[in-house]
Amino acid sequence: MKIDFVVSSLVAGGAERVLILLANHFDKKGHDVTIITFNEPEVFSANSSVKRIRLHDGKIKNHTIRSIINLYKFYSEKKNRPDILMPFMTQTNFIGALIGKLRGIKVVSAEHNNHLRETDFIGKLARKYMYRKSDALTVLTKFDEQHYKSKGVNVYVMPNPCTFDIYNEIERNRKKIILAVGDLNRYHHKGFDNLIMLISPVLKKNKDWKLKLVGGGDEGTKFLKELAKEHQIEDQVIFEGYSTKVSEIMTESEIYVLSSRTEGLPMVILEAFARGTACIAFDCVTGPSDIINPDKNGILIEDQNFNAMADGLDKLINNLELRIKLTSEAVNSLDRYKMDAVYNNYLNIFENILK
Repeated sequence: MKIDFVVSSLVAGGAERVLILLANHFDKKGHDVTIITFNEPEVFSANSSVKRIRLHDGKIKNHTIRSIINLYKFYSEKKNRPDILMPFMTQTNFIGALIGKLRGIKVVSAEHNNHLRETDFIGKLARKYMYRKSDALTVLTKFDEQHYKSKGVNVYVMPNPCTFDIYNEIERNRKKIILAVGDLNRYHHKGFDNLIMLISPVLKKNKDWKLKLVGGGDEGTKFLKELAKEHQIEDQVIFEGYSTKVSEIMTESEIYVLSSRTEGLPMVILEAFARGTACIAFDCVTGPSDIINPDKNGILIEDQNFNAMADGLDKLINNLELRIKLTSEAVNSLDRYKMDAVYNNYLNIFENILK
């Protein structure tokens, strides 16, 4: 098939990274793949055999109008039109669905945020009107699937592909570290402020354990360090800073904790699964409940129940057998996130809408 991926730009974001992974895989499988962008920068790049179209020119300052005009003109020639048009991200989905209808192209839009996430005017139009105009919409979680299905959208749950190498551990030889990863300036979103508060009695009770926070952000680091000092656990909280070696840090850590107030589909849990790190997470909106099968491959805690999270962490700290059991099941549960599984799910959608 001829497949066009469309995105505003190829900045270093999660959705853009997924687009590149998918484009490369479809290309590898023999499809005619093109990536279309409307703006710079281009941090990510695809395989050399993936075609690139840059519709960046135009005197119109309004990004949305300029992009609509450029894409409409590009598809004025029938030879440029694909079998499937795949826009990525909310605002680009509006543009893709509109042009798809005007030019008679099948459109599979990809939403990478949960529907409660704030968006701009164009994003609101996409969610309210244009997703029904798409031939299909992919979302990351069941929570969003139910919402869009109630709006009459042809919606499918499509997890992001997991490309993490699975760590084969002969014997468990890890440091007594509870790990959390994220931008420390976004400590409210990631719940790091709550984490330090709730974990303080757990760490005081288990003096040989430490909490390690990996992530940049001067303002957040300063605030969280002061919070750790206030709760008298500054000697047991390690501020690693930004790191390109998160995978290695996971491999040496016993426990991964996700304390977020809200998420999309937290790929960090999948990475922790792949690295054999026992996972515990708040059942926040959205994502953790789509990944964690409670007490099978991880521990899922009632959303923002601090006492229950503290008890869960203490339970994991003091039960090596439980940690080993959870991590063994976690590795086995990664199959549906593998690239070939995601690819086959997309093919099924394409076949359904091309009928």
